Amino acid sequence: MITSQQMTDSNTAQLREGKVILLCKPKGWTSFDVVNKVRRLFHCKAGHAGTLDPMATGLLIVCTGKKTKEMVSFLGLEKEYRATMILGARTESYDAESPVVERCSTDDVTEAIVLNALQSFVGPQTQLPPMWSAAKVGGKRLYTYARKGTEVERRPREIVIKSITPESVNIPEVRFTLVVSKGTYVRTLVDDIGRQLGCGAYLSSLERTRIGEFHLDDAVSLEALIEHRFNEAKSSP
Repeated sequence: MITSQQMTDSNTAQLREGKVILLCKPKGWTSFDVVNKVRRLFHCKAGHAGTLDPMATGLLIVCTGKKTKEMVSFLGLEKEYRATMILGARTESYDAESPVVERCSTDDVTEAIVLNALQSFVGPQTQLPPMWSAAKVGGKRLYTYARKGTEVERRPREIVIKSITPESVNIPEVRFTLVVSKGTYVRTLVDDIGRQLGCGAYLSSLERTRIGEFHLDDAVSLEALIEHRFNEAKSSP
């Protein structure tokens, strides 16, 4: 496994053979963008073990070479996120990636009401994948329907919100950390919280801080990975 501490001990030959890389995905990159960058840097087979939305940052597990066969072992692990939501508005994508389509007053929303709402979502539940997502219906990604303004029927998923820990409530901004099961859309959770509060809400930032026992603090940045490859190529005879 390649972490920020082990990066200097790894080389291209090892990555082509097969490695598990803990990467920090930057904002604005799709998970596929990151995987494609790794493929091009090291000319190797690569894949990721769990998608992050383009707006999101944080831990992305990337497997190369023969280690791509082990990706499935990471998919079912619980995830930990640090999230920020904005109350009083809704967007079509449930996050800041699309324009606000509805606004509502938060005058009657207090800190105590917000905290109670957060805790009410802890536990097993069903969740509907958002239209603006990579989930598939009829062999097509949901976002392809959403771009055409078409809403299709989606199958609810069984998920578990294991914990929600508030960090700050400064209405309209609310920050919290949550631990969730595989297949959970934090954007959908935030939209559901906004609906329960009666004022709407959307996700303004999201950072994945943990996947199972693997932590963001141990991840290597994409910039460091690129620099490592550049220095390796420069020193080769």
